[in-house]
Amino acid sequence: VLAELDVIKAELRGDTPHEVAALIDVHKMLLEDPSISHDTAAWIRERRYNAEWALTAQLDLINRQFDEMDDVYLRERKYDVEQVVERLLHALHGSQTKLDPRKLAQQARHGEPLVLVAHDIAPADMLQFKEGLFGGFVTDTGGPASHTAIVARSLAIPAVVAAREATRLIRQDDVLIVDADAGLVIVEPSDKVLAEYRGRQAEYGERRRALRSLKRKAAVTRDGVAVELCANIELPQDADAAVEAGADGVGLFRSEFLFMNRRDVPGEDEQFEAYVSVVRALQGKPVTIRTLDIGADKPLDSEDQVTAPNPALGLRAIRYSLAQPAMFQTQLRALLRASAFGPVKILVPMLAHASEITQTLTHVAKERASLAAKGMALPPVQVGAMVEIPAAAL
Repeated sequence: VLAELDVIKAELRGDTPHEVAALIDVHKMLLEDPSISHDTAAWIRERRYNAEWALTAQLDLINRQFDEMDDVYLRERKYDVEQVVERLLHALHGSQTKLDPRKLAQQARHGEPLVLVAHDIAPADMLQFKEGLFGGFVTDTGGPASHTAIVARSLAIPAVVAAREATRLIRQDDVLIVDADAGLVIVEPSDKVLAEYRGRQAEYGERRRALRSLKRKAAVTRDGVAVELCANIELPQDADAAVEAGADGVGLFRSEFLFMNRRDVPGEDEQFEAYVSVVRALQGKPVTIRTLDIGADKPLDSEDQVTAPNPALGLRAIRYSLAQPAMFQTQLRALLRASAFGPVKILVPMLAHASEITQTLTHVAKERASLAAKGMALPPVQVGAMVEIPAAAL
């Protein structure tokens, strides 16, 4: 399976969005993760399961852990694990996992773009989509923050995910309208509805062309007040799209992706490379990076976890980081190092008490001094907080 993903990545075209290559790497890392390889082997060794059953049992266990997470983005990472396990099961069965676009294209009728309806579509398989031939896709599973949806947006392909029983209800050769904005899939529309959506499609194309001509212009209200429009990104690879869209900076860069699906905590250099890649891509525009926003409901596989009786109300977000000072200090050092390459702001999640920001500032000052002692000259870095709960305002 690793070799298959290597081949897919090697065949990427030059105009393929960076997100696709990055997500193929994510799937490769998942294949080598002990929670899949080592723990599945344990099912086989200790319970005498066959390989397919052991993989399925381990997937169920991992999915339950993801389902308990509060953060939607983190919860939807379970779909990556499902896609990897599906590839492994196909390999064990000796069956093909790669979509054949030529066979799919033969099913298109009257030159209309094809809509692919599937239980799930892995980012690597989405490479088979070509603009003009494939007009969209519909999946039973997924969510707005799933990697399938992220890649769909980067490819500018209309998609409706989490359509529940789409594969059961939609039949081969059905005429479909995929309204990605409304999250609707219309099956066998009437001539009137079809004509209405063709008109909407034409208007949408005109609107996009008009917006492209405006993206380099300053956003200013009629009374002369400048409005800063920044991007919200999930992965380092999203930074290029933000720049291309004319964003004034990155208003929120989540750091959770670095910590998920692994048994160890990411090191300082690994984090630094992720942060600085975004800072460099923004070419002098500000980047706001949020420190780890995660709960204590076993979302991380790393050892020496701090537990809480009620994760929703206890150790999560900044409280979790403060309870793990070594991990927090490593992240802060990586953030401070990245600030040497462009304006960086540090965002503290779910602040509840003034003491939490005071402790954070103390850690920042300590790590700044540590780096300065090594001869690193660092610019001032703003530290802010997300006001998400009433206690923060009181």
